[in-house]
Amino acid sequence: MNPNHSARATITIDGPAERVWAALVTPASIKQYMFGTNVTSRFEPGGPITWKGEWKGKPYEDKGTIKRAEPGRVLEYTHYSPLGGLPDVPENYHTVTIELSERSGKTLVTLVQGGSRTDEERQHSEAN
Repeated sequence: MNPNHSARATITIDGPAERVWAALVTPASIKQYMFGTNVTSRFEPGGPITWKGEWKGKPYEDKGTIKRAEPGRVLEYTHYSPLGGLPDVPENYHTVTIELSERSGKTLVTLVQGGSRTDEERQHSEAN
């Protein structure tokens, strides 16, 4: 994995980290901001996470594992999508880390997705 190909995005949300955290781990909320996906997970370290839905007319079922879940602070998980056309092996999984930092009732959300093979993949991830 080339660290220069890690996608990074930040946004400040007008609300407390507790509320942002709830949006990160509540399936109905996730569905609203992640292209209609249906997420299943208990959001516990070591536990599975799956995303099911349709992307550009194709059904998909992505999967991963929760690596860290510190309420109000950080959520980290692996992610694999068969739509990428690559075999289901560890080197084809991305690691997604979402960090929350609250100041004065606003929350800075920083998302880093590692594992992009090319700069084009990184740019695509940042756009999404």
